[in-house]
Amino acid sequence: MRFVSAILFSALIFCSCSDRMGYSVLLWNIPEYGLADGDIVPVYIKSNISQVYVIGKLDSDEKFEVPLWQITVPESKRNIKKTAEKFAEYQHQYARVVLDGLPIREDPDNIARQIYRLRKDEIIKVLYKGSGSKVMSGSNQMEGDWLRVLTSDGTIGWCFSYNLRLFDIRTEGAENPQPVATEEAPDENLNLLLTTLWYPESYGQMVSSHSIDTDLLQAGYCFDPGSTSGNVQLRVPGLTVVFPYAGIEKTSSNTYKFIDTPITVSVRSTGYIVVTYTNDRGMPTAYNFVTLTQPIEEIVNTELERRNQLYAQLESFGPKFSSSNYGTLQFTGENKFTWSGYKLLQSSIIPSSALGRGTVSFELQLDKRLTMEYDGVMVMHFDNTSDPVYFLYKIEETGLRMENIGRSQIRNNTVVDRSPNPVVLFFAR
Repeated sequence: MRFVSAILFSALIFCSCSDRMGYSVLLWNIPEYGLADGDIVPVYIKSNISQVYVIGKLDSDEKFEVPLWQITVPESKRNIKKTAEKFAEYQHQYARVVLDGLPIREDPDNIARQIYRLRKDEIIKVLYKGSGSKVMSGSNQMEGDWLRVLTSDGTIGWCFSYNLRLFDIRTEGAENPQPVATEEAPDENLNLLLTTLWYPESYGQMVSSHSIDTDLLQAGYCFDPGSTSGNVQLRVPGLTVVFPYAGIEKTSSNTYKFIDTPITVSVRSTGYIVVTYTNDRGMPTAYNFVTLTQPIEEIVNTELERRNQLYAQLESFGPKFSSSNYGTLQFTGENKFTWSGYKLLQSSIIPSSALGRGTVSFELQLDKRLTMEYDGVMVMHFDNTSDPVYFLYKIEETGLRMENIGRSQIRNNTVVDRSPNPVVLFFAR
């Protein structure tokens, strides 16, 4: 059906073009037909299927197709002259991009959404000048204007002129651009940098070691290159900075400077970057960031589910355990416990102020060497105390074995060793 429509459309071009839709302003030169941007052309047919208009020349019966983006919306002959005046100041004016990664924005504002990133030496058409927000470099206002521009693939938006070099297409014939996108080897490092949300290196270490600290693993801490917002953001504990940037300059094979910001990034590998931030006193600080294979929320939810399952396992196995020496321990649901008769453990292991109830959590992990001997680590929070009590535990056939450890046996949310002088408790089911 599409093929048949194309045939019919071609027939209409040559047989049914006597009636005009209206007139349009040409936005990009068509030198092979002797037409320049700013020229007024008659428009005969629009094809939404082929995404083209059939246009002609005012002094000729010749007709040909152009992409929809290459002319303005057709209108009456009386109104088109006013439309042409809008483009008159920058008729024949094109621009060469001098900065790789220079953004085209949705609005003439340096924090507006980016809709296109320009390549260095790319040629674009300047349509007209607009009014917009000031563009700052530190405390200094940058020279230039907000220009409405058109790319060779039809993208239209706003670009600040500071990193553009304008030229007149009539006097620089060698610069004559054609509205065809050029193939260029992509900068894979830059593409990786801009299309990834980066997290502190410690997050990657947590994930790889299966030692998730849900209090530290927060989605808000990250490096966001701002590929859509136009604002580069660095958020780590103790520091949050956000900067609009005018583009990205490649300073070496793997290092990129966010223009008009104190941010430089080195891409070390596909999953690892180093972000350098220079503060107001000129002191640089480097921060390491990595990629994660799962969203933060999913990682946290998986860890919380693991903890819930450990408690549910103890509760279903008991829930009540008894020892002739150390009393009765019972898991009562919702991560709560009661413990009576633990007098022998008071002061030495359990604080003397502790009440016989509280909550238990399972945020600590076991070092790989300990996983053969123990099932996990219970962190017991007794009511009326501020410091938790830590126990390694093992579910055995006839009951529950527990062994106390101190804070010194814990490294980075992981129990790395047994206590040098542990007290081993056994509670029967």
